[in-house]
Amino acid sequence: MKIALIGATGFVGTNVLREALHRDHTVTAIARNTQKIELENANLTKVALDVLDTDKLVEVLAGNDIVISAYNAGWTNPDLYNDFIKGSQAIQTATKQAGVKRLLVIGGAGSLFIDGQQLVDSPQFPAEWKAGATAARDYLTDLRKEEELDWTFLSPAIELHPGERTGKYRIGTESPVFDENGKCSITAEDMAIAIVDEAENKQFAKQRFTVGY
Repeated sequence: MKIALIGATGFVGTNVLREALHRDHTVTAIARNTQKIELENANLTKVALDVLDTDKLVEVLAGNDIVISAYNAGWTNPDLYNDFIKGSQAIQTATKQAGVKRLLVIGGAGSLFIDGQQLVDSPQFPAEWKAGATAARDYLTDLRKEEELDWTFLSPAIELHPGERTGKYRIGTESPVFDENGKCSITAEDMAIAIVDEAENKQFAKQRFTVGY
């Protein structure tokens, strides 16, 4: 499979890149600064660009089977909300213009529901994550209106952290996946497995899903 991976140097993107190459997929890794990509592989092409450069992005995405977006506008960005929406919409538009039918977006857990309320709207939600979580939630609302693409949106577990690649995870759709101890967590390594599994199996076309242990 030919995969275009946007945000290949980020916390999630780095693990997705490693997992996709581990499975012998051909990957075009897209990031603002590709010098951060230390991996070298015959199946890897590194492309440095800003996703708002739509013409160049269309050119790079063309010919791929799927676009996986781990785009992040930067957690310390004072205009994170607007920049995330703008960048995500640019990726969505470029994917269509490039003739790629599948778009897999990695968003946030804030749009998941517990007892009818989205996590980002609860008083306990951390203020420092609010702008990014709200942006991902609002972008998902827009993405649900997309009819041309076979889009998929992945919300990670509430706790996403580095750790072991176990190959184990459970799937949910609109609500967090809790374990027997009431914890909702997953390692970035195992979430990368779930992402590449979805790229290969196309289980959640035009749907959102989530993962956890």
